[in-house]
Amino acid sequence: MVKTTHRLTWELLLGLAILAFLVCQAPFRSTVLAQGWESTIRGFEKQDQANPPKAGSIVFTGSSSFVRWQSLSEDMKPLPVINRAFGGSEYTDVNQYAARTVIAYHPPAVVVYAGDNDLAASEPNTPQSVAKQVQRFVEIVHAQLPGTWIYVLSIKPSYLRWDAWPRMKEANELIKDYVRTQQRVEYVDVATPMFGSLEKPPRDLFVEDGLHPTAKCYALWTSILRPILMRRFGPKASSQLGFDEDRASVTTLSTMIAR
Repeated sequence: MVKTTHRLTWELLLGLAILAFLVCQAPFRSTVLAQGWESTIRGFEKQDQANPPKAGSIVFTGSSSFVRWQSLSEDMKPLPVINRAFGGSEYTDVNQYAARTVIAYHPPAVVVYAGDNDLAASEPNTPQSVAKQVQRFVEIVHAQLPGTWIYVLSIKPSYLRWDAWPRMKEANELIKDYVRTQQRVEYVDVATPMFGSLEKPPRDLFVEDGLHPTAKCYALWTSILRPILMRRFGPKASSQLGFDEDRASVTTLSTMIAR
């Protein structure tokens, strides 16, 4: 009886110790990640000082699926782009650093990818909370840059996080519904084309970890996203904008003469 009581007491103490460790780990992990991101952001800023980015560049920000897009500049040509994504980030982190990774560049457009980490964390967010963070991102950007277009990429499916896909899919629907109510904001669905006619995306769209995109997946994303950006920011779009402005000037002049 005494041994049983001692054993129960030991198991209880061990359980409490493990719980305390896990509780302490959460803020510790957040602090470590935040320090890493701060270092990354400062690295961007030093890079900008040494080699200022081209004015009018489109900013890409978000998590590691953008960080690993090594061919982004080449894939988006002739559109100038700046990659300011930082790995492991959630939408709350993207929002926290938006002033330095987006607004500082005064871009004509920003493309954001996040939500993946949010819904796969040990204590995951809800689809509703992720959608609210997307709303917050739009509010932060448009408060300072009301003329900037915002393109929100859908959260992608993956093999590593397949169990979280139902929540991600729900979040995508909520984000899409919200975006429809906004001006200068567009939802870009890269998730649905990744399935094709299959129940799960082809395995060759992901590297060995079953999470991050391969070159084939980035090529698919390029085929979806680049035409959207080109229609509004490509050379022909700029020429058409100039033509429309000239035509408006001529119309105004004609009206003044008629008077």
